[in-house]
Amino acid sequence: MIAAIGLKDIRHSYVAEPRSDEDFALKRMTLDLADGGAYALLGPSGCGKTSLLNLISGLLRPTEGRILFDSTDVTDASPEQRNIAQVFQFPVIYDTMTVYDNLAFPLRNRGVAELEVDRRVREIASMLELDAMLDKRAAGLTADGKQKISLGRGLVRSDVNVIMFDEPLTVIDPHLKWQLRSKLKELHGRTRRTMVYVTHDQTEALTFAETVVVMKDGEIVQIGTPIELFERPQHTFVGHFIGSPGMNVLPCTVEGGKAVLAGQPVETINAGLWRGNGKHLELGVRPEFVSFATEGIPVDVVKVLDIGRHRIVEAQQAGSRLKMLVPEGVSVPTGAAHIRFDPLHTQIYEDGWMVS
Repeated sequence: MIAAIGLKDIRHSYVAEPRSDEDFALKRMTLDLADGGAYALLGPSGCGKTSLLNLISGLLRPTEGRILFDSTDVTDASPEQRNIAQVFQFPVIYDTMTVYDNLAFPLRNRGVAELEVDRRVREIASMLELDAMLDKRAAGLTADGKQKISLGRGLVRSDVNVIMFDEPLTVIDPHLKWQLRSKLKELHGRTRRTMVYVTHDQTEALTFAETVVVMKDGEIVQIGTPIELFERPQHTFVGHFIGSPGMNVLPCTVEGGKAVLAGQPVETINAGLWRGNGKHLELGVRPEFVSFATEGIPVDVVKVLDIGRHRIVEAQQAGSRLKMLVPEGVSVPTGAAHIRFDPLHTQIYEDGWMVS
């Protein structure tokens, strides 16, 4: 199977004759997905992640650029020729068929021997906990059950180049989502087939994928592991979008190679790299890396939300709001207080981008 995917100078527009950059739903991008990887395309609604998925699958042809599977140009190839399996947001199944026949259909359609069909169907049914309903007609199942069948139809083939998931857990009951994500991750670990998962839910992306592609306004903002995106967001958007609560972003200055906030010097990992060209500067630090101190940056505590093992503390600092996560057992002052930032997890951003 060939499953290394390359997108070279891709742009896509739904306008018949695009004239400006604003006419493109996907701006120019180059992206390489390694054979056997587990990837997530993550971003808010309208960022272009489903369009990108449909370009990879062959449901769309790019306005510009080339798509390669390994070294083969598949830009004009159909989904069948690309040999992909795709699971959509809403269930795509045959209501009049039994669960068993729905799962068997992609295999029988390709002439797979019945013994192998039976083995694969029962293996996937067991993984998705559909064993007890194999003889039931799909029409009588809940939305959860139907989407599990849809997932199974995407997973049952062992000969596909890549399996693509377009927000597949949207209609799944919340308490089942974690279970199904774990099952998909387990399956990927066993088969090492290339999987691409589209979602706007950071929890789904970060728990499933080895590599996450964060998108905004038709562009790729950052590609990285979940840890890289959390600890070193390259753009303030990534800091906001990933994490709960998201990263604090506060206006600051840089003086003598050090960040200055509220008249106080703040140690960061990169302020010394700033070249002083006068652009808009901000300091970014996640709530996990802010703590109370006997001296430091003055704030006023304005709100405390108890979420069990932690409390989310909201504080006011010179017209800006910031949040911090305070562990259970640590006292929270009322009113005026001082805070400090972990210098190893505090960075400077220039016009939204991390200074490097």
